[in-house]
Amino acid sequence: MTYRILADLVLVAHGLFVAFVMFGGLLALCKPRAAYLHLPALAWGAMVIGMGWICPLTPLEVSLRERAGQEGYAGGFIEHYVLGLIYPEGITRTTQIVLAALLIVGNIAVYALWARRRARNRIKPAPTRS
Repeated sequence: MTYRILADLVLVAHGLFVAFVMFGGLLALCKPRAAYLHLPALAWGAMVIGMGWICPLTPLEVSLRERAGQEGYAGGFIEHYVLGLIYPEGITRTTQIVLAALLIVGNIAVYALWARRRARNRIKPAPTRS
């Protein structure tokens, strides 16, 4: 039972991290300091997807599930939990590279807006006294 709970906690943490990688730039628009956490997470996520690596959380979850007597799975977290919802079976390396590129391009657009807002806020004139 303990290993199952730990595996579920790893699954939730992994899912939250993936969501942060995907949408953390939008959070940075509201909370600019979030960018300092999001940019390294984005770099890691894009590298894992683009290079076809498996995140270390995946084997940890699989190992915990096996210790709990549950069945593990092959491949990575995204292939197992996310892509099955979005794409049909048989994701290719080309698709993985395109996903990584879309992740980066989308976040470049978000961070361009973020940088523009920051620059505009720095240039704001001081309030005048009447």
